[in-house]
Amino acid sequence: MSSKYYITTTLPYVNARPHIGFALEIIQADVLARWQRLRGAEVFFNTGADEHGAKIFEKAKELGKTPQEYCDESARPFLAIKEKLNLSFDNFIRTTDVRHIKAAQVFWKRCDANGDIYKKTYKAKYCVGCELEITDSQLKDGKCPIHPNKEIEIIEEENYFFRFSRYQKPLLDFYEANPDFVAPDVRFNEIKSFVSGGLRDFSISRQKEKMPWGIAVPGDESQVMYVWFDALVNYISCLGWPNDEKKFEEFWGTKDCPNAIQVAGKDNLRQQSAMWQAMLMSAGLPNSKQIFIHGFITSNGRKMSKSLGNVIDPVDLVDKYGADATRYFLLREIPADEDGDFSYQKFEERYNSDLAKGLGNFASRVATIAKKIGAATNKEFANNELKDAVDGACSDCDKFLRQYKFNEALAAVWKLVNLGDKYIELTQPWKTKDAVAVGDLLLMLSEIAKLAEPFIPQTAQKIKDMLLGEEIGILFPKIEYTLNKNGK
Repeated sequence: MSSKYYITTTLPYVNARPHIGFALEIIQADVLARWQRLRGAEVFFNTGADEHGAKIFEKAKELGKTPQEYCDESARPFLAIKEKLNLSFDNFIRTTDVRHIKAAQVFWKRCDANGDIYKKTYKAKYCVGCELEITDSQLKDGKCPIHPNKEIEIIEEENYFFRFSRYQKPLLDFYEANPDFVAPDVRFNEIKSFVSGGLRDFSISRQKEKMPWGIAVPGDESQVMYVWFDALVNYISCLGWPNDEKKFEEFWGTKDCPNAIQVAGKDNLRQQSAMWQAMLMSAGLPNSKQIFIHGFITSNGRKMSKSLGNVIDPVDLVDKYGADATRYFLLREIPADEDGDFSYQKFEERYNSDLAKGLGNFASRVATIAKKIGAATNKEFANNELKDAVDGACSDCDKFLRQYKFNEALAAVWKLVNLGDKYIELTQPWKTKDAVAVGDLLLMLSEIAKLAEPFIPQTAQKIKDMLLGEEIGILFPKIEYTLNKNGK
């Protein structure tokens, strides 16, 4: 394993509050960062806020604010979720930061010097929701399938373009040389098919008089950078590029750092794994090492939308159930390679079965029995079956997290909880007063806490405190099932 590990989420737009889909993404990234730290890696974990583009400009105008005022206010909830979800990110970059603006302009100049930027007049259909041009073949009933509530705009103006078409073969060659570049495989096959079908050059600027909220194009004050071109550069500007060469080389730019991971939703597949990679090639910079694409979250089987009234606010979940319960459900219930569904009934059933009756009950039983007979944690397992199970769970956790299968990694940990419960029933230490058996159970609980720490860090710390003799109360009080659909 490399001693350096870089991981980044996408940067969410600040035109709306953090939603449950982004909560899933940043929690997944947090688990990977925490796991690597436990394994001794020096981790750089980046997230932030995307603050340019038409959506931001229009929302600020609607509210009677300047775009910068609006961004300053709207970025705060995204920074505040660090505490709410107990996240461990090291850096929060805003695309309005001066260091990012300068980096984006240097990046532009490098692509321009390579002959990949040119100017032309064009007419195209455009989805403001995606901030992307869209073709007729991508439309469904005349609408963007991802943003069916937004009208498709027709843009006709003179802009700068990036020679995306030049990079079809380089991208396909890169994919072939890096067979694990995109995970899961279904998304990698999807992007390979997209690139194989031919690439069209895409617009990378907007006329300032029509849409002034963006980074100025170097050498042409009449144009601002297209939001995607600007925002994608954050993945290296956050590392100090182009000024901090040492940090950039350590975490991104050398073969000695094979762990530079990007986490994104499937609506970002094209931008992250094709557009951004072609841009890096144009700028003469190393490509990303791997991109993990997660699915969407539906609500009771339906797409979330404000009009349906089924949008889930992750902050509300934390306030109602706690950060660890929220983290656990999203990681345990949402599979890595497909969409997953949220409902309050599923949440509460998973909470009661796995957390209250599962880990919480096991920890309480072990602590009570140990206190009753005065047992202490064994330094090593006396029972080989328990030792083998812990070793196997450690191996499985590492394997599944390398495959981004968070739900299976948690299932491996919970096998230890179930085994611990069975061992209590088998040995009946409350009757036998077997201090060695209880010492094994305490050691088992300690190992469970270590493995669970990246997933539910607050609970893991409470278990560690309990093992040191502190009174911690009930880890997960059983909850009564919520009857109404809003969970309130």
